[in-house]
This record gives sequence, C-alpha cells and structure tokens, in this order.
Amino acid sequence: MRTHSEEVAVPKQSLQSIVDGASSIVDVLYANPPKTALNVFGVMMPTDVVRAEYTTWRDEQRSWREGVALHDQSYHMNNLRLHGPDAIALLSHLAINSFASFQPGAAKQFVACSPEGFVIGDAILYHLAENDLLLVGNPATTDWVQFTAETGGFDVDAELDPIWVLNKTKQRMAYRYQVEGPNAYHLLEELNGGPLPEIRFFRWATITIAGHQVRAMRHSMGGVPGLELSGPWADRRDVKSALVAAGRKHGLRQVGSLAYFSTVIESGWWAVPFSAVYSSPQLRGYREWLSDKSASARMSLGGSFYSADPQDYYATPWDLGYGRIIRFDHDFVGRAALEKMQPEPHRTKVTLLWNADDFTDVFHRLVTDGPTAQHIDLPVAATGRMHYDKVLDADGAVVGVGTYPTYTYNERCMMSLGCVDDRFSAPGTELTMIWGEDGGGARSAGLVEPHEQVAIRVRVAPSPISSTAREYRDRSRAQSAPQ
Repeated sequence: MRTHSEEVAVPKQSLQSIVDGASSIVDVLYANPPKTALNVFGVMMPTDVVRAEYTTWRDEQRSWREGVALHDQSYHMNNLRLHGPDAIALLSHLAINSFASFQPGAAKQFVACSPEGFVIGDAILYHLAENDLLLVGNPATTDWVQFTAETGGFDVDAELDPIWVLNKTKQRMAYRYQVEGPNAYHLLEELNGGPLPEIRFFRWATITIAGHQVRAMRHSMGGVPGLELSGPWADRRDVKSALVAAGRKHGLRQVGSLAYFSTVIESGWWAVPFSAVYSSPQLRGYREWLSDKSASARMSLGGSFYSADPQDYYATPWDLGYGRIIRFDHDFVGRAALEKMQPEPHRTKVTLLWNADDFTDVFHRLVTDGPTAQHIDLPVAATGRMHYDKVLDADGAVVGVGTYPTYTYNERCMMSLGCVDDRFSAPGTELTMIWGEDGGGARSAGLVEPHEQVAIRVRVAPSPISSTAREYRDRSRAQSAPQ
C-alpha cells in the first residue's frame, strides 16, 4: 500500500503507452477479448462458488419479482478502504454529489467525472465510521480514487481489495449478499428472531443471522424491496447456509451469474459506462499511473456504434440519469465544465424495447440459407464488457445508443438500456437500433462470428422498465435525505 507521502513509480508499460502506440484506443478495446467461458460477465464470478445457473436463469429472474432472490456479490467488485482525516475531503474533491449531510451509517452512489465533465465511473460509498469509508464498484472508479489518494496530497491511506480473479490472497474484506423480493423481509425477520429495525434507503442497521452480527443496508439490484447484507469474510458460509435453508419455504432462489447480470436492465442502472479517461490532457498522469494490465487498458468493446474518437462514447451525468444528484455546493473535478453544460440540451436515459418479430428473426436465420445475424446470447447479449449499438431516427441519423442488450422473463421482452436525444425520449417513440458490427465482426478480430447487420425496431419506454422498480425508486428517494 502506498500513501500520499510516498513517491509513485510510473509503470514501464501503462495505459498511456497503449494510447500513444495505437491509431485509436477504440480499436484496441474492440480487439480486447472478453475472456469468458459463459458470457462477457461470467468470468467476474468464480464458477466454483457462484454457478452460472442454480435452477434456470428464467426461474432465477422470476425470484426477485415473486419470492426471494439471493445474489452473492462477494467476488466481482473492487473494495477500496479509505482511512484518514482527509478521506471525506478526497471523495468530495472527486464526486459530483454533495457530502454536506453524509454521516456514518449511510451510503450513497458516488459519481466521478473528468475535468471535461464526462463520467469516469460510479460506485457505492459506505461511511463506516469517522475517517473510515469503503468504496465498492468497478475498477474504473476505484482506480481513479486510489490514484488521487496516492498523488493528490491528501492525508489518507488507500487499501485495495481487488476483484476475485485478481485477488491473490483469496480473502475479501467482507462478504456481500443481496436479499430481495416480495418475501425477503419475512425471511430476514425469521432469521433475525424478531422485527427488523426500520432502515431508510442507503442506510443500514445491525441484524442477527446464524448467531452473527450482520450489517443490513437498504438497497436493491432488481429494483424491488430488499437488503444488502455484509459482514466478516469468515462468517460468509454460516450466513449463506442459514439464508438458503430458511429461504426454501419463502421461494428463495440462489441467483447465478447469468441472471445476476441481467438485473440492471430492470432497475435501469448503466453498469459499465465508457470511462472518460482516454483523451483528457489533464489525465495524462493518471494514464501513466495505470498499467497495461489495468481494467481501463483491458476493457472490451462491442456493438454497432463505432467512432475512432473515444470522446464520442463519453457520457455526461445527465445522459446516465445522474443529473439530479449534481450539487454545486463544493469544488470538485469537472465542476466548471458541468456548470457550463447544465443549461444545454441533454440525452435522456430510457429503455429500448425490441420488436418481437425482429428479435426472433435473428434466431430464425440460424435455420435458413443465407447470412446469419450476430448471435444473441441470453439473457445478456453484450459482445464486450462495454456494448454500444447505434440508434437511428426515421431519417437514418444517429440519435442515441443502446447498451446492455438483455432478455428478462419478468417483462417477456428483449430490451436495451439506452440514452437518446431528449426529443425522442417520450414513451412509445419508434426508433431503429442496428444489431451487429460494421464489417460483420471483422473489427473484433475474430471474437465475434461473421454476420450481417440487421435493423431492430425499438420502442422507447421508461427507465427503469419495471413499474415495481419505478415505484420502489420513487418511495426510496422520498424517504432519503438529499445526498
């Protein structure tokens, strides 16, 4: 572990050296392999601990709407622990949202932007105790915070617990289980031996499971009522065993990696935005700090939207639905740029519902003569860790992008999470999304089978798509203090 006071060595091979050596970083990301035996996300969870499926992914999707879903989140995210008198100052310096009322016992969605006002990443931030915070999420976010902790002159120590596939110790700071669904609170009350404490959204309290003290935070993956449970790594088996045993009569399903990564399409969370770190002159030092093995260097990209300029993939907080949390009550990286952007038109986050005939026609091509379309893996059909499809208006102009192409049994629909120009964001608007890459897969260096691009008719719908998720979101916001 390095601290702010120690010299930071620049790695011999860095993200900056990759950027310097490529005609376009976008082409590098297209050629990066997804590295998975299941889909582009399965590698993030160890298959000997979290199966691809426990029953079927359809049955597991139903569980967060009809019974209890148990998601094991202990393996696929970075944990960055921040200790020291400047921990809050560091995070406030990077976050677009306010820290004015952030106290121990609370959590929040932490969103960081580049100096130009484009999203670098987001994560969940836990205020554990005074001068003690935990950031949990994708490496794109934790790397940026760790770099600033080590180089920015802050009196803070940063301790990284990397995702499981990069974790040599095979020990985590904590286990993390999400328990959600209409029967979740009945199950947890039974295990707790009595009523649960009242817990507001993004707040936590302590409950008891199998004789262990468990931190229970009100949070959701699928946009339904539930609690996130965490505690010491040594307690993980006892707690999970108790949940599974007691959960049988409540309709509990353990959720495998296939269904788990489909939750975001129902809750409307843009899980992996294209991190805005590749082109900013002010971030050159950060790119030199990131090694050629970092997530930003090895990220994979797919989809029909293509531009050699990485800035065409960048998103503002408004594009991703984070405009409501921006607070100009503190100085932070990107503030001046966001103040200038605020009055401008923005894109709107929506759900894009695929036309059923166009969706099934992709599969029909598998049993007919002629070229096939790009295959649709189910439930998540992304061809890279980041997947961007171009969305067109009636005149063929690009008016947005679709990402995270996913089928959900709960909605009986294939859909993409999208952001489109505001004038096309009204529910019911008909647009066209292009499925398959320009060049029929040649850009992905053989990682995608040869195919013919096809047009998919899409209809704009709200995000989150689930009315249950929208109602839960609105109730939760009303009960939460501004953050």
